[in-house]
Amino acid sequence: MLIKYFSWIREGVGKAEESLAKPSSVTTVSDLLDHLSGVSEQHSVALKERVFIKVAVNQVHAGHDAVIGDEDEIAIFPPVTGG
Repeated sequence: MLIKYFSWIREGVGKAEESLAKPSSVTTVSDLLDHLSGVSEQHSVALKERVFIKVAVNQVHAGHDAVIGDEDEIAIFPPVTGG
């Protein structure tokens, strides 16, 4: 799967994207966030405030309970506002 990071989450993780072979224990977005938080201290800090984290699965907004697959693109970003 391809993970894309945006805004302050990208800055915290230290990269814009990364490829990841989906672990068998990861079935939902929430599982993925748990897994990523264990990858490095930077990931842990950047993904700590889950209430603020939004996601899109294959370019469609999704909840943290959304089921994800091996070939999905997951975008992780903070809330955004228009103006």
